[in-house]
Amino acid sequence: MQSIRDLETFHRGILAGVAGGLAEIAWVMLYARATGSSAAALARGVTTAAGMSALLPASSAALGVAVHMTLAMMLGVALAVLWTALRGRRRSPANPYPFMLTALAGVWAINFFVVLPILSPSFVHAVPYAVSLTSKLLFGLAAAEVIRRTSLDVAPALVRKRID
Repeated sequence: MQSIRDLETFHRGILAGVAGGLAEIAWVMLYARATGSSAAALARGVTTAAGMSALLPASSAALGVAVHMTLAMMLGVALAVLWTALRGRRRSPANPYPFMLTALAGVWAINFFVVLPILSPSFVHAVPYAVSLTSKLLFGLAAAEVIRRTSLDVAPALVRKRID
């Protein structure tokens, strides 16, 4: 039974990461269009920031998006595991929004003030802080909604309907 719960948590995390990653991509594309900057250059910057440009010096924007989405899914799984651990065994619905927004604000702060200045100082200034923070908060909103929707305990009701 525990392995089924673990698999459900992993699945929720993947979905939360995909939703969050896509929300960030949409926000960056909107920002790039509004300011006339290059979303492709930002995507290539992700490849550099992740340390992949040494392996693939002619990296494309598509590779940057793939790296971004991989990191987003990893983050989504970590958030889903933390959320599940914090909730414990309670079956009552809880609001994941405060947790997700706080966690993503923390991730943003660590990334932009600790990790990225060491790994890729130029990426820190690729977009204004407000734009990158908004991106992370949008990730949090999308991930929270996925966690909320997938945590609803609808399976027992479906099973009962089939038995009746």
